[in-house]
Order: sequence, then structure tokens, then C-alpha cells
Amino acid sequence: MISRDRDTAGRARNDRPRDRLGRPLPPGSAGVARIPDDLELGPQQTLTFAQQLLDDGLAFNAHEVLEAAWKNRPVAERMLWQGLAQYTVGLTHIQRGNAKGAGTLLRRASERLGSYPANAQQHDVDRAGLIAHAQELLVALDTGDTIAEDRLRTRLRREPT
Repeated sequence: MISRDRDTAGRARNDRPRDRLGRPLPPGSAGVARIPDDLELGPQQTLTFAQQLLDDGLAFNAHEVLEAAWKNRPVAERMLWQGLAQYTVGLTHIQRGNAKGAGTLLRRASERLGSYPANAQQHDVDRAGLIAHAQELLVALDTGDTIAEDRLRTRLRREPT
């Protein structure tokens, strides 16, 4: 039986290095820097870090940052962070060439972000812009259009007015 990596609490962890799209590499390979499992940042730091990763084409790593926020932020905000994490997983699936997975996650992200209270302007997240972008990507996926890498470098926050 193959033993799995475990953390100090006994939870399964995969410590194998990963490529820039988050795919596991053979043990001992050089991969991209991992996001710590215990990452805890404030909301603005989280969004800034996730945006830097998206700008660098590292949607999977951005997902890990946003997933940490989803798990650590107050319950009232979790739907927002979950939607953002799902959105970046959708981008990851596009990068990996998995149109079906991308569509599933972009739809879930749109539902989560869209069901967050309309009057909530949490952390300047551009929910409407992200939902619109997800819909554009879904159309491209449904029609089999090629999605260039630069189309995946979206803005998580609203532009200042």
C-alpha cells in the first residue's frame, strides 16, 4: 500500500512538486513555489497576492490563495471567497485544456458570485465584471473558440473611479 503525505493533524497532503498549472510532478522534480497550506492573509492582501499570481499566469496558485481565504474568512463572506476560488479553478481548467471542467467551475463561480448580496461591496471585488467574464469564457468554450492566455488575466477588483 502506498502511504500518503500527512500533516501533523493526520490530514492527507500532497507534498509533491507541481507544474505552473498545478499538476503534480514526479518526486524530486523542480516545480513552482507552493502556497502554504496554512496561509492566512487579510482580504486586501489575499486579493493582491491572487491578482499577482493571475497576472503571472498562475491561476492554480491564485486558486490556492483564494481557497485559504474561503476557509479562514468569516462565515458571512465564505460564499464570495468560494466563488472567487471556483472562478480561478475554472481558469486553471482552461489552461489545462479541460473545457468540460472549466465550464462546470465557471458556472458554479457565477452562481456563487451572483447570489452574494447585491448591496455587498466586499473588498472592491468586481463581481459583475467577473461574472461577465465567466459568461464570455463559457460562450468561447461552448463554441470551441481558442482562448488565448491573456484572456485569463482578469481583474479581481473593480477599477477605481
